[in-house]
Amino acid sequence: MTKRRANGEGNLRKRSDGRWEGRYTAGYDPDTGKRIIKNVLGRTQAEAKEKLKAAVEQAQQVDVTRTDEYTVASWLRAWYDLYALPNIQQATADRYKLMIETYTIPRIGKIKLKKLTSRDLQKLYKNLMEHGRVNQRSGHGNPGLSSTTVRSVHLMLHSAFE
Repeated sequence: MTKRRANGEGNLRKRSDGRWEGRYTAGYDPDTGKRIIKNVLGRTQAEAKEKLKAAVEQAQQVDVTRTDEYTVASWLRAWYDLYALPNIQQATADRYKLMIETYTIPRIGKIKLKKLTSRDLQKLYKNLMEHGRVNQRSGHGNPGLSSTTVRSVHLMLHSAFE
């Protein structure tokens, strides 16, 4: 007979690809009242259990429904530590960190999360395309980032704000 986990501890299961998945409630949507469910992955049950325990503890520290108290910078850093880092490979984590700290926070980091509009994001993308390059020696004299890099920033932000 399988053991049941206590309320608030999440649940573990073995996926069809052989990895273990731990799912937990990260909070509740203030508009609909539905649960916000997040997951962590591990190669072994013990690894997934450890990641799940850490994620549940951190999710209890950050209330994702209090968006009016977060700036874009504080939310992106919290999202990176709590949700992205446990679920992605190291190369992706390094890339996300670069996109957050170098491209996003210096430009829109001070805006309150509640006040962030699609216009702000479009201005960010335009600025990155025109003046986003940090190292001016690369890019064949073009001071802007490539459309692929800007799209990567967009996808990372979409995931963070979801």
